[in-house]
Amino acid sequence: MAHRGRAGSRTLPSVRPRDHHTVPTPVPSSPSSPSPSLWRDRDFRALWAGQTASQLGEHTGLMVLPLIAVLTLGADAGQLGALRAVGQAPVLLLSLLVGAWVDRRRTRTVMVLADAGRALALGGAAVACLFGGPGLPTLCAVAFAVGSLSVFFDVAYQASLVRLVDRDLLVPGNSALEGSRSAAQIGGPALGGVLVSLSAAVGAATSALFFVLSFLSIRRIRRSEPVPEHAPREGGVRRRIHEGVRFVASDASLRAVGLASAAFQFFLAATMTCYLLFLPRELHLSGAAVGLALAATGPGALIGSLLAARLPRRFGHGPVLVASAAIGDGALLCVPALHGPAGVTLPALVAINVVFGTFGQLVNVTVMAVRQAVTPDGLQGRAAATITFVGLGLAPLGSLLGGFLAQEWGLRTGLLAAASGMLLSPVVMALSPLARLGRTLTGPGGPTAPTGPPAPAPGPADPR
Repeated sequence: MAHRGRAGSRTLPSVRPRDHHTVPTPVPSSPSSPSPSLWRDRDFRALWAGQTASQLGEHTGLMVLPLIAVLTLGADAGQLGALRAVGQAPVLLLSLLVGAWVDRRRTRTVMVLADAGRALALGGAAVACLFGGPGLPTLCAVAFAVGSLSVFFDVAYQASLVRLVDRDLLVPGNSALEGSRSAAQIGGPALGGVLVSLSAAVGAATSALFFVLSFLSIRRIRRSEPVPEHAPREGGVRRRIHEGVRFVASDASLRAVGLASAAFQFFLAATMTCYLLFLPRELHLSGAAVGLALAATGPGALIGSLLAARLPRRFGHGPVLVASAAIGDGALLCVPALHGPAGVTLPALVAINVVFGTFGQLVNVTVMAVRQAVTPDGLQGRAAATITFVGLGLAPLGSLLGGFLAQEWGLRTGLLAAASGMLLSPVVMALSPLARLGRTLTGPGGPTAPTGPPAPAPGPADPR
């Protein structure tokens, strides 16, 4: 189960606003390996390696800090909810400002500074663990610093790919980056859980090390990156933010994406707060077992990447989108029903999270490339930031709600209530223009051919 914006947590990306009587044209991401021309590009390799290390640091850290609070400090539901809310608050507070700011900056510089800051913050937490252990206020400060810098890095990296490669290479470029993110989802939570079980200091230090590696890799990018012409310096911050919001909000389909994503992220945050307490305290799983269960979304994400280029062409983008959200989110309703020893509950959790990761990734991969392909270079940062703001802005409140539900209703009932709320997302999509997207979609110039490689011969198909 992912914790943040991209795969798994399903912040649905955007497409170009068009006339309200038309629908966007998705461009599915290819599951195949990126074009050889990408791998011959030294700067792309540096970005890919840096993003891989950054994702490992992020997914390891997302497991390390809550587990330090639960297993080392004995945090209760309210305290854990507050810690997670503090770490998520920068998305609400900073996303729009960062998007406007990044569009006027060189993304390499932004990413390098963000990596350095996150490494220092987690390195400080590791030092605190060696000298008696950090208190909850220290963990909150580290979580807020890492969350803030992650907003800068995530917005900059999404804009960086568009400035680094030709637009006809965005799909293979995104496939490479999504593949590394999926690998990080597999290894990061499991590694974080194991390391915290051994030593809180080692867990925090390892997360910091990944950010150092990302820093060193991204520094190797040498390609000149001028500030895009579409980000005029004479425009004020408020004007640039307004342009990004207007770009995303001017179409009925995009408004539905924002509402569905906001509903999903709000209740996912509540679910995760209950979930991280439910596994060790109700199911009596160790930190390593919790990490393994969460890491199962990684293989699911890899499966979803493979299916993303096939199922929409066969069944239509709208039906696949709605069904994927319903099946993936509905799978989490099985978690509160689990009872018994770890030998029974852990395999069940792994299976549930594979389903959740598969269906979440099928939504993510196909639409991410669309937003990047149709957004002007000068709006890339603002478009990404607006979507992140809408999708993740309510997550801090969701984390607080999860802590409240766990305290007032109990872990099992609270988890069931939070997971049930996630089903609001597919309902919103089903009632919107998104549900009517077909295999062949209408763009500004008229009908377009189905995207991606030719449809496979009829045969068994995965529902996601």
